[in-house]
Amino acid sequence: MRNVVRAILFGLVAASASALAQDYPNKPIRLIVPFGTGGATDTSGRLIADALGKRLNERIVVENRGGAGGNIGADLVAKAPADGYTLLLALDATMVVNPFTTRTPFDTLKDFAPITKLGNVALVLAANPGLPAKNFKELLAYSKANPGKLSYSTGGTGSTSHVGMELLKQRTGLDMLHVPYKSGGLAVLDAVSGVVQLTYPAVAGANTHIRSGKLAGIGVSTRNRVSTIPDTPTFIEQGLKDFEVVSWVALMAPAGTPPAVINRLHAETVQSLKEPTVRQRFETLGIEPVGNTPEQFAAEIRADLARWKEVVERAGIKVD
Repeated sequence: MRNVVRAILFGLVAASASALAQDYPNKPIRLIVPFGTGGATDTSGRLIADALGKRLNERIVVENRGGAGGNIGADLVAKAPADGYTLLLALDATMVVNPFTTRTPFDTLKDFAPITKLGNVALVLAANPGLPAKNFKELLAYSKANPGKLSYSTGGTGSTSHVGMELLKQRTGLDMLHVPYKSGGLAVLDAVSGVVQLTYPAVAGANTHIRSGKLAGIGVSTRNRVSTIPDTPTFIEQGLKDFEVVSWVALMAPAGTPPAVINRLHAETVQSLKEPTVRQRFETLGIEPVGNTPEQFAAEIRADLARWKEVVERAGIKVD
């Protein structure tokens, strides 16, 4: 009798989920951007909200819920109904770095359902032209000959730029002092002016300065060179085997969201990323479109969590 009841209940749940997916969406969807308005993160969220909304034939309303390095907005989504009507524009720093540098009110693996990675953001190590090192080999030699004299800027403690540079230091013995700023823009400007010798921002934040000669590109952190600064070699080219560090932006939903809804959102988002206008705008923002499957994205999240846990613990990084 118990087996019969279980079968009936399972059938009712499956039928309910199927009906929900077929009817989805039938009202506006909220996309929570866990940072303030303006900037590449907010812009990318609004781009995908517009394109995805058109494909779903329903309005997607962007809500900026900034604070605590993205934790506030992410926690709002984690606690939202798992019905597909509240989504998160997720950033790697919030989802796979914050759990080890702050006390996050959510569990990245347990509280969210991955939909797809929207895109990767390349990072570049750039130097003030006055620094007598024009590539990574020369920088490493200069660092060893001048211990304690190099400093680099980022957009904040616990950012992908910060943990990425700590990984580079751990891999190579590079000696540099971290100088965190309130924004990536300010961090880059102080490298241009010489307040700090180096900066490690997203490529989009430094490419105009590199092209104009106000900064010298030391290395990009992707497997392949970046089209906007083609003369800047990768770290891999310069002998750092498999050294790849990218920031990413993605779509996630609350855990428990019906698989049929996740699959619908995934399929329509991937098609949105293929639209020429969306790809062009993403590339302008320094974002390389991805659009992987929920399963592929989930595997990347698990790998990133393991990687950054080790780096953060070795470096002793904590965010107040």
